[in-house]
Formats: sequence, structure tokens, C-alpha cells
Amino acid sequence: MVAAAVNGRPEYNMADCESEVHRLPAVNQDSSARNVAAAVTMVNNNARVLQHPAAAGPDKDPVGQGPRCVTIYKTETGFGFNVRGQVSEGGQLRSINGELYAPLQHVSAVLPRGAAEKAGVRKGDRILEVNNVNVEGATHKQVVDLIKSGGDVLTLTVISVTPQEAERLEPCEDVSYASVDYSEKRSLPISVPDYHVRERKHERFVVFNVHMAGRHLCSRRYREFAALHMALKKEFIGFNFPKLPGKWPFQLSEQQLDARRRGLEQYLEKVCAVRVIAESDAMQEFLTDRLEEDGDQGPAVDLKVLLPDREVVTVTVPKAASVKDVYDAVCTRVGLDAETAKYFYLFEIVEYNFERKLQPHEHPHTLYIQNYSTASATCLAIRRWLFNVNRPLSEQALTWIFWQTIDEVNRGHITAGERLYQLKALQDASRKHEYLKLARELSGYGDIVFPHCACDSRKEGHVVPAVGMAAFKLHAAKEDGTLESQVVEFQWSTITRWEVDEDGMAFCFQYTRQDNRPPRWLKVFTPYYTFLSDCFDRIAEEAKWDDPGE
Repeated sequence: MVAAAVNGRPEYNMADCESEVHRLPAVNQDSSARNVAAAVTMVNNNARVLQHPAAAGPDKDPVGQGPRCVTIYKTETGFGFNVRGQVSEGGQLRSINGELYAPLQHVSAVLPRGAAEKAGVRKGDRILEVNNVNVEGATHKQVVDLIKSGGDVLTLTVISVTPQEAERLEPCEDVSYASVDYSEKRSLPISVPDYHVRERKHERFVVFNVHMAGRHLCSRRYREFAALHMALKKEFIGFNFPKLPGKWPFQLSEQQLDARRRGLEQYLEKVCAVRVIAESDAMQEFLTDRLEEDGDQGPAVDLKVLLPDREVVTVTVPKAASVKDVYDAVCTRVGLDAETAKYFYLFEIVEYNFERKLQPHEHPHTLYIQNYSTASATCLAIRRWLFNVNRPLSEQALTWIFWQTIDEVNRGHITAGERLYQLKALQDASRKHEYLKLARELSGYGDIVFPHCACDSRKEGHVVPAVGMAAFKLHAAKEDGTLESQVVEFQWSTITRWEVDEDGMAFCFQYTRQDNRPPRWLKVFTPYYTFLSDCFDRIAEEAKWDDPGE
């Protein structure tokens, strides 16, 4: 059982279980009468229910009878009720059945025919004690923690009230201050490091640049910050918001603008530290970049890109720059000639040991900011986009392929076997020619290996697809990716057609078979089906490079 939120309110989830209940006599003048009296046993739907004689009978109405003790024995599905209440501690005393209590958590829902219902727990019951600990004025989290601490046995002292009394105690079910948990905090690396002047339709105004983990998210005017502040205050009534830097009717000096920048940064840091506020629709919309009507994307942005030799370069490009724009900027930055640039491209690091070639319509900056929480410096990388690695290549290309080949050996994509020791001894850029000469003799050299996935040719288990100049291979694997011994190779001369199935998220290819059997289609269910299709297209393209008839 875990804490949850229903209709925006923190709750404790319910489930069926066996239960046992002890009922207390009605409270008299002396509140010390909240004790468990003698009980008799009765059996109801496999739940053991112990009741005080004065309250015996399943139809006895507990409303107005004072506090009663309920003991519930949890099964594998839980206790069978939800808890709702205040998230802050303390509060004003309220009268319940003629007696004053500090604010109490209450039962907001009871599972039909569940353990709590069998025990006599009712929707609206106020919780006075949990496992013999008084919880008057306690927070929702404190009560939930006490419920969890008892293990499989839960003892509650509850007070039943009429629906009218429950409505009086909770007069406004929609009030946010009574339902939102502001206690869950997290640290987000959000900042407003600078600002710039933007011109649009003969208007000049200042926008403040919002960054996450050093990556530009959006640029916003002061009035947009003010609108966000008002929207958040309206949605989160019970939260004590920090002050927003004040308005100023005159033009601000550089010093005043920087002071406003610092104030806006502190504001975002404080409100985004509260998880429920940071994840609200208003905040997410504010932080999401959008294209202006005039196409102005604000300031240029810096993107870090990982090179094959493990160096990281930074390029400055427009925020809306395409994949080609960013790749061209990297080539210019490192001095890559046009011929060599044909053999590499921009990839996204999407999984450990796997990179995906970016599509022309994608925007690298969008991917860049979506991955702000990753441990690596960047999610963008330059990788080899060449299968025929035996082509004559420049020294720069060979150097990059040398470093990428080391990665592929370390990943196990190239089967080194007994040659591994020799390769380790040659891992120096000055000996790249020797290293690559040895690597060319090994299985898997030049291949792009995909993560394990399902395939309709295997009823059980997965396959690991690998695209190489010699063949397309499907290596049998278990569902957890552990490789098995079977490998099926499809020579390119046998593959006649291929396509993607976007609805089924699969890559499909047709191949010919021996003995005059009809061609067969296979489906590979990989989320990277588009990239796999690109690889097939690239193999076909490279085959034409060496075809004298082309």
C-alpha cells in the first residue's frame, strides 16, 4: 500500500483484507473511557470481528457513540480504505460529537466488502489514534507512516460522524490548501543566468533566459513571470509563495535589470523545489519553449557534442537549428572536410551502449534540453555513418573510426576473442593503422548493433539485430538480452524488400528462400525501426558507390 492522490488530495490506497474490530462504549463526561472493553467473537465472510456487547450487531449505527477501536489484519492486498486530510501540522480545534479535537485525518473511501468495511469502518470516520499513537493535528504523511509502521496489523481509534457533520468539518472539498502535499521537495538545477533585448513589430523589450542544468529552456518577459505567479497562487492557495520582483514604471538600468534577473531566478528556484508545483500544467507550459509568430527563437544556444575521440565540443547555433545545421556547425568547428563529413553524422545517445541516428526533421536542442537530468555531459554525439569501413579514408576519419572501434570492442559488438590482448596493446592513436588492420579480421567490425528486441520468428526470447556490410544478422537472446548461441545471417542478395510498420512499431523485411519456397516476411519489433530502415537504405546506397554501372 502506498500514498496516492485522488482528486488532487493525498490519500492512502485501499484493498481487501481480513479484519477484527473492538467497539468502545460511548464517551461520557470522562474522556478516559476510551478503553477497549470485553468482547465477544463473531464470524463474517472469513473476517474475525470482535465487538463490545453494547455495540453488538452489524446494523448498529456507530454515529454519536464516541471513539471506537478497530484492529485490521492486512492480507496481500492491504487494509481496504483511503485516508485524506491536512498536510500541515496543528490547526484550530473543532467540535466533533460535542468534544473538541485538533484537526483529524479521515477515511475518505472504503472498499466495498473489503476488510475495513467488514470491520465497521465507515466513510467519513475521523481517525483519533493509529497503533495507539494520538494523531490529533498530525499531517497526512505522519498518519500514513504510522499506518505503514504497524506491518500487517493496524489498530485505529475512529469517531463516526453524520454526513452533515463531515461536510461541516470539510466545508470545501475543492480547496487546494487542504489537499495538496507541498512536503515533497526536489532540487532542480534551474537558473536565469542572463537576459537580452528582443525586437518584434517595432517593439523592444527584455526577455530573461531560463536554463535547466546549463541548457537553455526558454526566454520569458517579466509580465510572463507575473502571469505565472498569479496562476500558481490561484491553483495552490495554501502555499506561501516567495515575492516576485516588483514592477517598475520606468526603464530599468543595467544594474536594476540584473537585480530583477536574480530575483526571478530565486523565485523559480524556490517554487520549482516543490515537486507538485514544478510539475503543474502552468509551470510546464511556462518552461516549454514555443515558436514566436515572427519565427524569432531568441538567443543562440550552446550545444555540447561528444566526438568519437571522446572530446566534447561546443557549438553555438540557433535554437531551432536542424540536425544538418548542427552537424555542419560541428564539422566547421573541428575542421572536418566535406569528403570525410559524408562518413559521419549526428546521433543521440539513447541507451547505454547505443546511439540513434537523428532524423532530418528533428531539432537537436529539443533533445538536448529533454535530457538535462542525464549524468553525461550531453546526449548528442558524432558517430560513424559508414558500413564499408575498408574504403580509402582520410587520417581524420581513420582516427575517429579507431576510437569508435575501441568502444565497439569494449561493448562486445566486435568479437575479439584471443586477439583482445593484442588490441589492448595497440590502443594508442599513433598505432591506429595497426589496430584497425587487426580489427578488420574480427567478426562484427563495422556493424551497428541494436538493443535486444522481439521478433516474430521467435515465439520465446528476443533477438539482437546487427547491420553490417556483409549481412544482416539476428542473434538469438533471452528476454533480458543475454545472448544465446544461435545466429541467423541474411545475405544482402537475399533481401528483396523492406519497410517500416509505424502502427506496429516494427521493421519488416522480405527475403528469398531456397528450394523454390516463396519469399518470407519477418518483423523486428524495435522502437528504433526507423533507424534500422535507414541502415538498410545506407547499405544499398554504399553498394552503388562501388558499382561501376552506377
